[in-house]
Amino acid sequence: MTAPEALTDPELEQVAWDLSDLIAGAGPEDPQAAVDALLDDAKSRADAFAAAYAGKVASLDGPGLVTLMRELAEIEEIAARAGTYAHLSFSVDTADPARGALLQRVEEKGTAIETVLLFFQLEWAALDDAKADELLAADGLDFARHHLATARRYRPYLLSEPEEKVLTEKALSGRTAWVRLFEEQTAAIEVELADASEPVSLEVALARLFSPDREIRRDTAQRVTAALQPGLRTRGFAFNTLLADKATDDRLRSFPHWLASRNLANEASDESVQALIDAVRARYELPRRWYRLKARLLGLDKLADYDRMAAVTSDQEKVPWHEARDLVHETYAGFSDELGAIVKRFYDEHWIDGPVRPGKRGGAFCSYGTPGVHPYVMLNYTYLRRDVLTLAHELGHGVHAALGSRQGVFHMATPLTLAETASVFGETLVFGRLLERAPTPESRLALLAESIEGSIATVFRQVAMNSFEHLVHTRRRDEGELSADRFGELWAESQVELLGDAVEVTEGYRSWWSYVPHFIATPGYVYAYAYGQLLALAVYGRYEEEGDAFVPKYLELLGAGGSRSPEELGAIVGVDLADPGFWDRGLDLVERKLDAAEQAAKDAGRI
Repeated sequence: MTAPEALTDPELEQVAWDLSDLIAGAGPEDPQAAVDALLDDAKSRADAFAAAYAGKVASLDGPGLVTLMRELAEIEEIAARAGTYAHLSFSVDTADPARGALLQRVEEKGTAIETVLLFFQLEWAALDDAKADELLAADGLDFARHHLATARRYRPYLLSEPEEKVLTEKALSGRTAWVRLFEEQTAAIEVELADASEPVSLEVALARLFSPDREIRRDTAQRVTAALQPGLRTRGFAFNTLLADKATDDRLRSFPHWLASRNLANEASDESVQALIDAVRARYELPRRWYRLKARLLGLDKLADYDRMAAVTSDQEKVPWHEARDLVHETYAGFSDELGAIVKRFYDEHWIDGPVRPGKRGGAFCSYGTPGVHPYVMLNYTYLRRDVLTLAHELGHGVHAALGSRQGVFHMATPLTLAETASVFGETLVFGRLLERAPTPESRLALLAESIEGSIATVFRQVAMNSFEHLVHTRRRDEGELSADRFGELWAESQVELLGDAVEVTEGYRSWWSYVPHFIATPGYVYAYAYGQLLALAVYGRYEEEGDAFVPKYLELLGAGGSRSPEELGAIVGVDLADPGFWDRGLDLVERKLDAAEQAAKDAGRI
């Protein structure tokens, strides 16, 4: 790979998504008017749906339920097109008032539609088991059967229809508004760097923590901490408000603990999630072992938190966009012609937004809100080799969504616990290609280091963040409103448990919880990363064992979307999620990679 002369790439600047497919056929040429037209259509259909079915679900027969669900699917797809357009448009420029206003209007109209349709969820849940089982056996219901079956698990936690309507409508000026405020606040954070002529985004600043120069890392960390301070109290208040809101919701619905609703949505038992968390925490010595090795590689007595992502070699080439694009496409195509063709469409048909821009949301994601329109990938590409793996990761989500879309709106997506399967699998494929191309022990060590740190970030750090969430949710309920300093204490407590004596947690790092969006928008989400990573490693292990014979099974898994339970989906590729030893086997694969890194360090003469 070659290094561009500077961190600019005219080709990357042209990698912007085209959202027109989401509003095609809506009528008006103006995008905002087209979004409104979609929502007006969805609202009209929802009103007609309610007039036809409200109070009558218990009297439906099998064919009647099939007809109802097809009508509901059409309404949800139309609304999802409008909602996806508004969210994606806002994500690339959160500072634009017009985009913010459109997002707010969509959320208001979407809430009105959701309120009209709410009766069905309540009436369906209220059916006795015998009647529900009879209806679920209806011919022609495959597109919605699993969705309907899992929806009934919420029966103990649903309120009356008037109460549910109040909660739904009030969420718009409550939880939803606070989440948006947090996102706008974090997207606006700018960091003053010593060698930059103007402030840079938080995303660009954090990328400097990969630098091999410790003084750059230390200075960058201090400047990030300084940049987090001005809005810290506001972000802390938003977090406090959302913690209290969730506590109220959980109390009203009689959820037994703060994570119960997330586990229910993930189709995961409390026991299986706790087994995952316990298994990972019991192996915290693995990341500590790596960080001790890394300190030796860097010539340090002990790492500080800002050293964790530092490059361990001078092998720090920058990867131009076209090289990343071609490598990822070739890797997917080498595994499967079908997946390669899907990936090519992401590039050719403008389904990706790639460069860092002012006001753009940080991080990366793949959005697939409706099966009738293709997925979209957002990146903040900063030319690091890690960004190549991020591209591979998000395109894994993309191919999963593209194949799963054949299942329709109710089944296109898996629970969060399986949502990382294709992304981590694709990332692992691309990592293998990068490792094959590594010309020296030094470059091999660099790649293994990045991969190990990816596993640490996805498995161990996410479980540590789950521990932080557990602390803040329980303490907020026991102690009342938490100060920014109290958040910092709890963050440090969870990080010290993970890092032990291998890494110093600095005072400045105590505020770094305050830009993590998952805590705010999707409480309880983070453990799903660890679940998905270990599952994907197990799936990749099956591929290593079976070779090309595995490919059709893998495509079947992706094509099944969320139409079956997690256990049934795992069985497609020969993975037993009910096996208590499952998590440790995945963690063993991480340990094997650590063994390989230690050997590469010896081969390179570094230890």
